[in-house]
Amino acid sequence: MNPAPVFRFAPSPNGYLHLGHAYSALLNFDLARQAGGHLLLRIEDIDVTRCRPEYEQAVYEDLEWLGIIWETPVRRQSDHLDAYVAASDRLAAMGLLYPSFESRAEIARLVAGEEAKGPWPRDPDGAPLYPGTAKSLYADEVAALKRSGAPMALRLDMAAAIERVGALTWQEQGSGPDGETAEVAARPDAWGDVILARKEVPTSYHLSVVIDDALQGVTDVVRGQDLFWSTSVHRLLQALLGLPVPAYRHHALLRDETGAKLAKSLASTGLRELRAQGMTSADVRRLAGLPPYP
Repeated sequence: MNPAPVFRFAPSPNGYLHLGHAYSALLNFDLARQAGGHLLLRIEDIDVTRCRPEYEQAVYEDLEWLGIIWETPVRRQSDHLDAYVAASDRLAAMGLLYPSFESRAEIARLVAGEEAKGPWPRDPDGAPLYPGTAKSLYADEVAALKRSGAPMALRLDMAAAIERVGALTWQEQGSGPDGETAEVAARPDAWGDVILARKEVPTSYHLSVVIDDALQGVTDVVRGQDLFWSTSVHRLLQALLGLPVPAYRHHALLRDETGAKLAKSLASTGLRELRAQGMTSADVRRLAGLPPYP
């Protein structure tokens, strides 16, 4: 007998939830109920500068208002940094991580210099790939930079990592931005040498999410299409670390009247505002395009 499937909703408490979050949370809840499975709530709070306790408390209040039931205890990423450090240590032992020391401003200048020569590649989110030469630094140079207190990030040597594991795919149960369904070929090289940890925060979204999914036994990852190609990096990390691979379903994003996706940074209508306007959880389901509860 197969174990019950495990879904998860994993918001970051760096702002109040909006209608797009409600859609994703409700969809995960509905799918878990239909499959006779479990829904986990994970608080992805590694961004220490933006995440706040009041936003985390608001997550619980909003989800309860929506009628969503999740299993406890809730996993808070900031409580499990040791697990992410252990994973990065394993990657470092494989010779797949290297430190880079440029500030964001310095990287921007490097990119501008490359773009002056011609087109420079960008990742699926539109950000320019890392153009630095930190991978070729000598050991004494690295030691001196560490002593200087320069900003430091640990980057994945993408070419070496891909060479180690070869071609990868994932099982897509939704539809990605290019219409892919079923088996999708991963393209981690499109992201360049991604950051997996920083001096001030010893992990990253990419690293912590795959560790959490594995440790929590997540079988089904249901999230927005904006993370479709991030799955390429996640598949690579899963292969490198010997982690189980969940099924993925990337759902369409809710957008405003201008066509922009709903976002905290754009002050998209929050669930708190909808509740203050007298709306009910049933109204939110209707606004999100979900069928009413049976």
